[in-house]
Amino acid sequence: MARKILVVSDRRKRSIPHPGPGLCREYAGHRREPSSNSQFKRLNVFVKSRLTCRLRNDRHLGIGCTFQRQNPGQIDSARTATMLRNIRISLWGLIAGLTVLWLLANLPFPDDLTVITLRNLLVQYSGVIGISVMSVALILAVRPVWLEPWLGGLDKSYRLHKWLGIAGLVAAIFHWVASNVPEWAVSLGVLAAPERRAPPAGGATVDIVTIESVLNGLRGTAEGLGEKAFYVAVLLIALALIRRFPYRLFAKTHLFIAVAYLVLVFHSVVLLDFSAWMLPLGIATGLLMLAGTVSAVLVLTRQVGKRRKVAGTVEEQHLFKDMNVLETTIRLDDGWTGHKSGQFAFVTFDQSEGAHPFTIASAWDASDPRIMFITKGLGDYTDDMPERVRVGSQAIVEGPYGGFTFEDTAARQIWIGGGIGITPFIARMKHLAKNAGSQTVDLFHTTPRLAPEAREKLTADAKAAGIRLHVMVDDEDGLLTGERLRAAVPDWQSASVWFCGPAAFAKTLRRDLAAHGMACAAFHQELFNMR
Repeated sequence: MARKILVVSDRRKRSIPHPGPGLCREYAGHRREPSSNSQFKRLNVFVKSRLTCRLRNDRHLGIGCTFQRQNPGQIDSARTATMLRNIRISLWGLIAGLTVLWLLANLPFPDDLTVITLRNLLVQYSGVIGISVMSVALILAVRPVWLEPWLGGLDKSYRLHKWLGIAGLVAAIFHWVASNVPEWAVSLGVLAAPERRAPPAGGATVDIVTIESVLNGLRGTAEGLGEKAFYVAVLLIALALIRRFPYRLFAKTHLFIAVAYLVLVFHSVVLLDFSAWMLPLGIATGLLMLAGTVSAVLVLTRQVGKRRKVAGTVEEQHLFKDMNVLETTIRLDDGWTGHKSGQFAFVTFDQSEGAHPFTIASAWDASDPRIMFITKGLGDYTDDMPERVRVGSQAIVEGPYGGFTFEDTAARQIWIGGGIGITPFIARMKHLAKNAGSQTVDLFHTTPRLAPEAREKLTADAKAAGIRLHVMVDDEDGLLTGERLRAAVPDWQSASVWFCGPAAFAKTLRRDLAAHGMACAAFHQELFNMR
């Protein structure tokens, strides 16, 4: 049967043949055109009928569209694309909204637009953008659970947090450059020194103290402190973006961004034109800074996630030495409200080390309040966990977080766990073993090596859950490709795909499947990266 999609025109609804995979090939970076004139004509019908083809031009996601076969699983899987799109909407919507408010506050521009006037406008604009995006980044730093449905989980929230930080860094650098350009130009003799305002005649003084006069008296202090805070913020944000910078040091130094932010709030409150505070621009910026200030205080007083923390004791450990993988089971005290398969938590075994995010690898049973994490030695801390964490050690578990919870109505699901990315699927299998589901599931586990004992456990979990398991050890079975996946699951296009593993692997596989007709929104991926 020919695939059909629904076209909503100005006057009526009608179905026409799907134009084929050509459009979705743009998602894969091939930018192939439809192969016939008839397909071009059908594409023109889409344009004329005002079809909503959601193009996502994102350098992480490529360019994609939501042409898809009309089945329940793919309709539900559109939520993933929606959530990723919401990250972009949140970032650019914030910047666009602030830009509009800034224009409303400053239009019409002065007729005599001098260098100094232009400099003042650019300084104000970059300052508003910079402090506002930093404020939202601080709000996200307190892990607001109420935002997870909009963004699709804390992993997506941290992706937005990262890009807000980068946007704030760019705006702050631009603000600093714009502030100093006139001074540099004067020192080079390119620009004449501007005339300074004359003091009040006769040395007159103002006896009435107003808020504006107090702020004006603090301008020098605000400028000096703001410049120092700028240097600190640039350094700390740059360190956060360096992957080789150890996570432990990243987590500790990242706290000081909250201090720098509070100084920059003081800088902004004092130096923002006083008349702007009564305008929508000033009100919006002020509210964001207020929320950001509260969030910064929560971060500095270590109140983040306090109500979601539960103490526990390490009850069991098992080390797969050949794989450098550690299973750690913690018996939790009262307070854990439960979790869904695929969620993660922040775990603290050592207060001096701080919390680390780990995916939960067990189903929840309130009658047996234990929770298991499977970790692989990938860094300075996880490498040492077998020696540093022992049975009987105390732990603090904060969570659960995340939206990678396998919730859709597709008749079939395809799970792909690359390396240690198998952990959310282990949790889901343990859940299905106790709560049978109606979906047909194929699980592909790709790994450089797999100990016999680990294979036995994985096979037992899959059998208990009624899941078809495909294990692919790199040196023995080769690499998983789109072609091999399609051969193993002939009706793969009717399934939703759930992926957890290396980002490069996900990108390659997603592009391949999209190039062969996968609904562009059918690929669920956890962005498990906290920096």
